[in-house]
Amino acid sequence: MADIFEELGLIPSLVTALSKEGILVPTEIQKLAIPVALRNQDIIGQSETGTGKTLAYLLPVFQKIDVAQQQMQAIILAPTHELAIQIQRQIETLAANSELKVTGTPIIGNVNIIRQIEKLKEKPHIIVGSPGRILELIGKRKITAHTVKTIVIDEADRLLDKNNLEAIKSIIKSTLKERQLLLFSATVPPVTLTIAENMMKDPLFVKATAQTAIAPTISHMYFVAEQREKIEVLRKLLRIINPKRALIFVNKSEEIEETTSKLNYHGFKVEGIHSTSVKFDRKKAMEDFRAGKIQCLVASDVAARGLDIKGITHVFNLDMPEKPQDYLHRAGRTGRAGEEGTTVSIITQWEIPLVKECESLYKVSIVAKNMYMGKINDLFQQKHTARKPERVRLSKPNKR
Repeated sequence: MADIFEELGLIPSLVTALSKEGILVPTEIQKLAIPVALRNQDIIGQSETGTGKTLAYLLPVFQKIDVAQQQMQAIILAPTHELAIQIQRQIETLAANSELKVTGTPIIGNVNIIRQIEKLKEKPHIIVGSPGRILELIGKRKITAHTVKTIVIDEADRLLDKNNLEAIKSIIKSTLKERQLLLFSATVPPVTLTIAENMMKDPLFVKATAQTAIAPTISHMYFVAEQREKIEVLRKLLRIINPKRALIFVNKSEEIEETTSKLNYHGFKVEGIHSTSVKFDRKKAMEDFRAGKIQCLVASDVAARGLDIKGITHVFNLDMPEKPQDYLHRAGRTGRAGEEGTTVSIITQWEIPLVKECESLYKVSIVAKNMYMGKINDLFQQKHTARKPERVRLSKPNKR
């Protein structure tokens, strides 16, 4: 299997663009998918979160765009506003770094449709967005689907559910039969696989080996506290660590607002993102987080799905995730591209077995820590420091 991007069949300008982002070696899903996608074959691709699926489909799409033709040539369907915007940012970055004049525009719901129609008049090569709004604009003949050569369905397990399936089918039917279909997802349940295969022409199923390793640049620690004391422990840790940019995970979505409110009360710049938030609020929170206007984002695993934010220095688990793979996904939000990162878990005694399970499964050391005199110490060091004066005081009366 190819170890460099040139061997995958990518043109030099795209390889150069990747090198400018510090991306020199393809991931497993990129190695498996890119050569097949360049041959115009339909693909069902499965790979864990954070393994480079976006570039696995975006690079072939880019290479096949005919920039001499000012017309819509690819549609990328995404389940969330945030994911669509992230894909659009990657399109803009690739275009700038490769000097290829490929254009794209996001088309998402709950946004002024008149402005979107104005953007579409510029005939962007790639359209990224939600199925409902894209189908609406196809119906209004503002999107010329007959020129579309490739359709990408990102997070296919979500987009091929009962809420989105009919819209997806209608979008596909509006395009020519010669178009290519690329489906990618972290999980591909049997029902999703069956639906996908019925929509595609002889698709190749490519699956990257499950990611079972956590980047060695990430350090791990945990603090034991009573459940009612967790927010207070988090507050103190934020004061001591003062992270540049941090994600705070909770297990229950209903606790996002409470956690955000308490941290804001203590003077921290924190926002919470919910899976059901108004899209404008989510967009503003994300923009403020990227710009450094807020220090922390509070989210559940569901609310944070699809987020890919550079420069996260710390991940805090206010609850230990119940599934080990969720610890992997959370930890993977930091320590990217060779940068150092830290994962901090605040747990009860009952959650210690979950820590040990993650240690064993991912071959990492999650070190027990404690706070003492405004500093973070290994737990045994803190206990040793705290007990030493006590032993001295007890020894004096015995000598008398």
